[in-house]
Amino acid sequence: MPTPDPQSTRHILMVRPVRFVANLQTAASNHFQIIDADADPLAVQRAAATEFDGLAAALRHAGVSVTVFDDTPEPHTPDSIFPNNWVSFHADGSVVLYPMLAENRRAERRLELLESLNQAHGFHISRLVDLTHREAQGQFLEGTGSLVLDRIHRIAYACLSPRTHLDVLGEFAQRLDYDIVAFDAVDASGLPIYHTNVLMSVGTRFAAVCVECIDDAHRAAVVGQLHTTGHEVIELSYPQMAAFAGNMLELRTPDGLIVAMSEAAHASLSAAQCRSIEAAAGPIVSAPIPVIERHGGGSVRCMIAEVHLPELARG
Repeated sequence: MPTPDPQSTRHILMVRPVRFVANLQTAASNHFQIIDADADPLAVQRAAATEFDGLAAALRHAGVSVTVFDDTPEPHTPDSIFPNNWVSFHADGSVVLYPMLAENRRAERRLELLESLNQAHGFHISRLVDLTHREAQGQFLEGTGSLVLDRIHRIAYACLSPRTHLDVLGEFAQRLDYDIVAFDAVDASGLPIYHTNVLMSVGTRFAAVCVECIDDAHRAAVVGQLHTTGHEVIELSYPQMAAFAGNMLELRTPDGLIVAMSEAAHASLSAAQCRSIEAAAGPIVSAPIPVIERHGGGSVRCMIAEVHLPELARG
């Protein structure tokens, strides 16, 4: 059996954008994304880069070890700022590459970044699990956007959508030794939710979930599973989910845990919800990323690929 991961890590990978704009290839399935035909692409990129740097600085200040790679101008990958969709890293040394729906997102997969993590940053990669062959079959699973992982109990929560297919979930479960909790969910307008990580986040001791968006047939099973694994369930409303409150992420620092989220997500939470999150995990660290959220349809958690790989011994 693979080595279980701790739920949270201090080490993360982020990709700084160079040509960030709203991705027309993802708009049909991502209803959090706003297409603004009048937006100036250069202004959007400048604002996104500033927001990216502010978030990275806030996380570093909190004690998170942030490895930043710059995107490349070509090929144009407008969503490269969201690396968690194409790769995940695991404590046994496994790296998983994922099949993605939008063709222009597939070019985000850069093996040289993995080589740099290994050679320049001292992380050990022992196994590459490549699920990208599923793209030829029209089946997709977009990393820890599609999967919200309870790494301690090896449970993967997955909201089914055009970007999250049962057959690929089954292959992930078999090769990574995870159990799957799959369900359907819709937003306040009744539209399918494109990624699981916009409606829920699982930490070591808490789970923030928009419970009401989960379909009636699966709601009790999802909440029951979270209670069974000892999580305090903090229920989010539809408006809070729309503000990306579900897109938070527990991380580790030398002083303990923190919870990272956007300024908009933080502002949407009640004082009682903030107290519950901080009591279960630690301080909330937030940063403003309105341009990234508006044009990209994703938030802080989407921008972070957690590096759970073992570190190489240093001489």
